[in-house]
Amino acid sequence: QVQLVESGGGYVQTGGSLRLSCTGSGRSIRWSPMGWFRQAPGKEREFVSAISRNSVNILYADSVKGRFTISRDNAKNTLFLQMTSLKPEDTAVYYCAAGASLSNIYYAGRGSNEYDNWGQGTQVTVSS
Repeated sequence: QVQLVESGGGYVQTGGSLRLSCTGSGRSIRWSPMGWFRQAPGKEREFVSAISRNSVNILYADSVKGRFTISRDNAKNTLFLQMTSLKPEDTAVYYCAAGASLSNIYYAGRGSNEYDNWGQGTQVTVSS
């Protein structure tokens, strides 16, 4: 089990930027594919981005492609999500998640059921 804690959320205006961090403890995240998901009020949790263990395979939802950048620093046990050109529709609670350990080093997944450890979430609010 890895415990995940997100930080970096906040309140920004349309067009602004935020950088989310997700720090793991209890087990190194280097063994897991990692992902970001978000959930807006009244909506289901949705995929945002994912990154393989070796950072070679990176996936984005179409809605964030070109605006968000996922990265990881395995030495620091931290996952990042750089968000730019933020829009009101990006308003949500953002969750990081760790996939099954020792997955293929090139694997990254879009499904929430592929992840078995979740953080508590951090709120991102984008004003219009």
